[in-house]
Amino acid sequence: MVDRVLKPEESQRPYTVTELANEIRRELRPLVAVMLKGEVSGMKQGAKGHYSFSIRDGQSVLEAFIFADDARRVTILPEDGQVFIFRGKVDFWPQYGRLRFIVDQVEFDDVGKLRARLEELKRRLDAEGAFAPERKRRLPFLPLSVALLTSPTGAVIHDLQETILERYPNMGIVVYPVLVQGAGAPMSVARALRRCNQERLADVIVLARGGGGFEEMYAFNTEIVARAILESTLPVVTALGHTSDRTVADLVGDAECRTPTEAGARVVPKKSDLQAQLRERQRRLDREIGQRLNREVERLGQKKQRVLQLLPALVRQRIERLTRAAIELSRLSPIAQVARREEALRDRRRRLDSSATARLA
Repeated sequence: MVDRVLKPEESQRPYTVTELANEIRRELRPLVAVMLKGEVSGMKQGAKGHYSFSIRDGQSVLEAFIFADDARRVTILPEDGQVFIFRGKVDFWPQYGRLRFIVDQVEFDDVGKLRARLEELKRRLDAEGAFAPERKRRLPFLPLSVALLTSPTGAVIHDLQETILERYPNMGIVVYPVLVQGAGAPMSVARALRRCNQERLADVIVLARGGGGFEEMYAFNTEIVARAILESTLPVVTALGHTSDRTVADLVGDAECRTPTEAGARVVPKKSDLQAQLRERQRRLDREIGQRLNREVERLGQKKQRVLQLLPALVRQRIERLTRAAIELSRLSPIAQVARREEALRDRRRRLDSSATARLA
C-alpha cells in the first residue's frame, strides 16, 4: 500500500504556542463559579499579598491561587491540612504553562465548620481559665466507689470493670449508661454527670469511649459536656481512646487517659501493692518502736544509776539541813526563851541579894 501524499492546501497549519494557549483558555472559559472541595497543602503568601497552594483529594492535585484583593475579602484563609470548599474558576496561565484554580471564596466544609466552632469554644474556655492546671481537682487516693460513664455495651465497659476489679476486687463500681455518639450524646453525658454529683454514690468519675474519628468524637467537643465537667464537684477522668486530637473533655477534665485500662489503673490502686506497703510500714513501725523503747530503757537505766549514786549524798545533805533547822528552831522556841529569861532573872536576884547582904553587914 502506498501512503497518500497530502496536497499543500490540504495540510493543517501548526499552532503557535500562544495560539494553542489561547485556545485552551477559550475552552476553559465555561468553568467559572466552580465549587471545589479538597485538602489544602503548600500554602504560601507572595510578596504582593497573593496566595498560592495546592488542593488535593486522594487521587488528584490542582494548583490554586488567591489574588490579594480576594484574600482580603474571604472570611477565612485556607490552612495546610484542612479541608475547605472553594469557589472559583479554572484558568490557564500561558506565561507559565500552568493550569490553576483561581479562588474567590473559601468556606469550611461540614467537618471544617465543626472544627471552627471547636476552636472558638477552646479559645473561650481557655480565656476563662478552664484548662488551667491549678483548677484541676485531685483524684482520691483510694475511692470507695468509681462511677463509669460509658456505653453499656462493648469492650470499653468490660475493660474498665475488669481492670478495676483485678486491681481491687472489692472496689465499688456504679455504671451510668450514656450515649457516646450522635446528636443525643452531649445531653446524655451531661445529665449523667449531674446525676453522679447529686447521688454521690462514687468518689471519682471515669468518662470513657473507644476512640473514633473527629465526627464520632464530637460529643466530647461540645460546650454542654465541657460545662458539666467543669461544674462537677467530683473529679472527672477521661478515657476517650487513641485519638490524634485532644477533645475539650480531655482539656477540662481532671486527668486524661488514652485507654480504659489506663483509666482503671489511674483511679484505683492495686490492693496487693497497698497491702505490701502496709506490711512494710508495719515492719518499719515495729522496728522503730523497738529501737525507741530500747533507747528509753537505756536512758532510764542511766538515770537510775545516777540517782543511786547521788542518793546518799542527798540524804546526808537533807539530814544536815534538818539538824540545823532543829537547832535554829530550838533556839527560837518560846520555852527556851522563857528559860533563858528565868535564868537571867535568877542571876540578877542572886546579885541583888549579895549586894543587900553586903550593905546590911
